Amino acid sequence: MVKASKALDRVLVLEMVRVTEAAAIAASKLIGRGDEKAADHAAVEAMRAAFNDLEFDGTVVIGEGERDEAPMLYIGEKVGCAIGTGPKIDIALDPLEGTTITAKAGPNALAVLAIAEEGGLLNAPDVYMDKIAIGPGFAPGLVSLRRTPTENVHALAAAKGVKPDEIIACVLDRPRHEKLIAELRAIGCGIMLIPDGDVAGVIAVTNPDTTIDIYMGSGGAPEGVLAAAALRCVGGQFEGRLLFRNDDERARAHRWGITDLDRIYKLEDLVKGDAIFAATGVTDGSLLDGVKRRKNCMTTESVVMRASSGTVRWVKGEHHPERH
Repeated sequence: MVKASKALDRVLVLEMVRVTEAAAIAASKLIGRGDEKAADHAAVEAMRAAFNDLEFDGTVVIGEGERDEAPMLYIGEKVGCAIGTGPKIDIALDPLEGTTITAKAGPNALAVLAIAEEGGLLNAPDVYMDKIAIGPGFAPGLVSLRRTPTENVHALAAAKGVKPDEIIACVLDRPRHEKLIAELRAIGCGIMLIPDGDVAGVIAVTNPDTTIDIYMGSGGAPEGVLAAAALRCVGGQFEGRLLFRNDDERARAHRWGITDLDRIYKLEDLVKGDAIFAATGVTDGSLLDGVKRRKNCMTTESVVMRASSGTVRWVKGEHHPERH
């Protein structure tokens, strides 16, 4: 049982939806325009402005990168209009998860964030993370990064009472996953390849309607923490292990206080205590519908979750810009 946070009680759940809605609406104006940077910039500026209307002392612990690399919502940036006086909140965010998707008008682009009390989120460096995730309802430790993909699929299939060839895995479509894909196909496992958007890919394991049973493969570490926050709210299993390609990335991890470079992180290591997760669809996807522009308004679809209550709210918004 996750204990409710009094600090998060002062940050209304629906306020987090307003933040992701603002970012999604701003990014939606660039859907299909072929300009990734412009779409990301629009989402970042809208998200920052929405945060700065909130009565909290917020710190971005997972953002667009370090300050010298990303001047917009960088790691360590302070947001909120009660800095020094309001509740201290750590924030993980991706104003536009799927910049390429948005530029090409593909599926599953999201504006996404997670918040927790100060110290509640792993300060993950901007490196790759090997990930594995399944939905709720299984014995703890059913799957693990310590086992082979084949062993994990067989374990999950046995727990579900099906054959391995009835399992569907979600994997990012990347050259680095060539061996993983070949191994899964050798045992008859179905694979849903996605071009981007591994936050949505991980969360998909919690929704039977997606038909996705397991998520495997490497993607961004910040996205791993965001996805873990969602699973912390609705249940499921997740493991992540940071992957380092060079000494610069190892040094970056040390700067953020990470000394065990081979550690396998479980859900509760990535997200401690109570947490709120919110996402709004930018383009249509398996999790959420995207922003729709009507004659006199825009519509959005969002999801917001809280770990302490296990509550999941689906929020449909209708926005009339001319009234603001």
